[in-house]
Amino acid sequence: MRDFFLRSPWPGIIAWALIYISDFALTTVGARLYRRNASSKIVFEGSFELNPVFERDIDCGKLVSPRFLLFLVLSSTLFAIYWALAVPDNPRIYMFVLGAAICMELAIHVRHLGNLFLFSSSSASSLSGRIEYSRPLMLRMSSVQIFGFAILFAVVFTFTESWFVCGGMVSCLGLSAKHWILARRAAIKRAYAEQALAR
Repeated sequence: MRDFFLRSPWPGIIAWALIYISDFALTTVGARLYRRNASSKIVFEGSFELNPVFERDIDCGKLVSPRFLLFLVLSSTLFAIYWALAVPDNPRIYMFVLGAAICMELAIHVRHLGNLFLFSSSSASSLSGRIEYSRPLMLRMSSVQIFGFAILFAVVFTFTESWFVCGGMVSCLGLSAKHWILARRAAIKRAYAEQALAR
């Protein structure tokens, strides 16, 4: 299977494009289901989308986002460049990069599936009460969830020594750290806003 991805850049690019498009599509569907079925019972502060780059597009409910398409083309081009530079001399580097992208997306897809189930089965009769998630809490929860996947990939890497899985471990650690930092910034911003209102 590894050789299949090393013979040509196209299998990796196609796999990446499919899972990246799926991520955006599931985010859009999840946001719509949330607004329709659960937003009166479960309240997320700020945007449903955690990635600041795509917040506006998801909030507007865009099916096609020029910004997303740009990122898709750029990232796919980078995979072709990584393949051309790494495969002849050190194919492990390419497998690491491919694993970093695809494994992180797989982790995000698990969360999408949970959201889709929750929001599609939510109704006035199945949910009672009301819960509000602050932006810092949302980001910290995401950070902890993604960190859990980093640990999972680390354990798998210990047994398999797969550079693909190692890439997933590192990318999940990076995303977990990014969301933790964003949570701290959101908490500071929230504190400043509360102080301004108190004056």
